[in-house]
Amino acid sequence: MGGLSRRRHAALHAGRPRVLHTSIPTSEGTAGVLLTYVKDQVERGWSVTVACPSEGWLGYSAREVGAEVLWFDATREPGPSVAEEVGRYARIVAEVEPDLVHLHSSKAGLVGRLAVRSEVPTIFQPHGWSFLAGNGLKSRLATRWERWAARRWTDQLICVSDGEAAMGREHGVLAPVSVVPNGVDLERFTLTDTDERREARRALGLHERAPTAVCIGRLSAQKGQHVLLDAWPAVLRELPDARLVLVGSGPDEAELRERAASLEGVQMVGPRSDVPTWLSAADVVVFPSQYEGAALAPMEAMAAGRSVIASWIEGIEESLPYECGAMVRPDRPDEFAEAILTRLGNPEAADAEGMRGWRHVLSTRDAAESARRVSQLSLSLVESRPRRRGP
Repeated sequence: MGGLSRRRHAALHAGRPRVLHTSIPTSEGTAGVLLTYVKDQVERGWSVTVACPSEGWLGYSAREVGAEVLWFDATREPGPSVAEEVGRYARIVAEVEPDLVHLHSSKAGLVGRLAVRSEVPTIFQPHGWSFLAGNGLKSRLATRWERWAARRWTDQLICVSDGEAAMGREHGVLAPVSVVPNGVDLERFTLTDTDERREARRALGLHERAPTAVCIGRLSAQKGQHVLLDAWPAVLRELPDARLVLVGSGPDEAELRERAASLEGVQMVGPRSDVPTWLSAADVVVFPSQYEGAALAPMEAMAAGRSVIASWIEGIEESLPYECGAMVRPDRPDEFAEAILTRLGNPEAADAEGMRGWRHVLSTRDAAESARRVSQLSLSLVESRPRRRGP
């Protein structure tokens, strides 16, 4: 890559670097976190570009807040298309000439680091380690890659929880690491009361008074919706008028739709950009994930004042105080059913948990503060570490 132009020297001297953010997820928690970083950096006068697939809302939202957007369509999983994706991403880097590349999630981390090879200072933010997504050979290969890429082509790791950082170290992923917890956009996710819950249900076409559980997330084995469907018959035996709404899309959608069709009271609504409205409509929000880096969605639910039921796993337990809902063992439908029934059967107690969650998020999880920390790390890296060429 060529040297810096005079214009770029001047921008760097003024503390206004050119940053290229890249993500393959475009409509889940990773996208929301990335967008808060983009907002902060644009407001600082930085030149910000987002490379992402055209599906989902991320690119369009990034453009609305002032970033340049380049479409980078890629598969979410490694496969035969990786070599071609690396070539296309290298062309994007050549076009943008960034001072810093910030790669979000494992697939962008794979393609981006293969393309850039530390010629540009590189931040990798896993948002959940790739080696957790499989077993056996797949997990071993992912671990070897993360170790190698961290050592050779990663200037800075950003982890979203102490647990995620510790897990990386335990697996030999060694690079300079900073922990920046996910924050919630408190302008977008706001406390809503009972009247607003009814209004949200009317707007969404839901039954106004039926006890309602909502699950928001990518429809995949990781997010555990299959466990929730396993739990639902036990809920219906005690509360026949209960409703379950699954919000999202993903690789398991067809299978989950087939299962949901055989159950009473289950509705699947696909991917939605109006997530705050769905949270407002819920009596309780459920997250049966099998693993997470540091899940953002439970905190968004708490910001809306909703009781949260979630898997007791690293990546969630750090952010969900016990008095704000319930944590149960993953792959235990009976425990999820009991936790759901406890809260749908006692809405006043569930609302009290939701209020405690709202206070917790308000005092500890402001997305604006997280974004400021990431911008400070980014600027420090650009100013202190020269561009270098990897092998």
